[in-house]
Amino acid sequence: MTRYHPDDLDRRSPDFIASLLPAMEALSRHYLRLHTEGLEHLPQGPALFVANHNGGIFGPDLLCTLSVLWRALGPASPLFALAHDFPMRQFTPLGRLLQKLGAVSANRGNANRILAAGGKVLVYPGGDLEAYRHSSRRNEVILLPRTGFIEVARANGVPIIPVVVQGAHRCAYIFTEGKAIARFLRLQQWARLERFPVAFALPWGVALGPWLPYLPLPFPLRLRLLPPVHIAADADPLQAARHVQGLMQQALNEMAAL
Repeated sequence: MTRYHPDDLDRRSPDFIASLLPAMEALSRHYLRLHTEGLEHLPQGPALFVANHNGGIFGPDLLCTLSVLWRALGPASPLFALAHDFPMRQFTPLGRLLQKLGAVSANRGNANRILAAGGKVLVYPGGDLEAYRHSSRRNEVILLPRTGFIEVARANGVPIIPVVVQGAHRCAYIFTEGKAIARFLRLQQWARLERFPVAFALPWGVALGPWLPYLPLPFPLRLRLLPPVHIAADADPLQAARHVQGLMQQALNEMAAL
């Protein structure tokens, strides 16, 4: 077996992606009843797809987003996703599998390398702060205070394509975000996590922690790609991130009202 490295960009397998795509699309279409709009905003060249994160690391938003982008761009298109350190560095069997789908460790160096080579990057800036928010906050977009995605787009001169998914946060009911539990377990120090959620999820009933996979509840999902956002070379990262978050929040509000 070849030596594993979480930052390797050469393990992405278009054939493997193409083999999985029909099943992923069937799940999105028939179980999650995904409705997609805004594909006319897909760029031709390198770009940074910035998406909202819902329902946990194993939530259905990632599955639906990737299947839509793979179908629209083609499995051979150099689309990569920035993935959390837990699967990429601490659970390497899963990391090996994710690399075949185009996943690499979430850091600016990897994003810069992909964009410089003409590829596209999918990133979830809100991470655990957004994915594990309480279910009463399911229709919120939480990117701030993280601004690294703005700095990456600005440094590489590429557009940001906001991707907004509505409905995915209902796939599990999060009772508590678990901030105090995360501090007690020192998750930030060894797992780069600030949340330890407690949720109702199938098939477990009560699901503890950020890493437990689950079967999403079959709520319908909506996905919308927004027009490209171009970041000026002298843009303030915090203000630019606030602008992108506002655009995504407006779209999420509109979809939630349908």
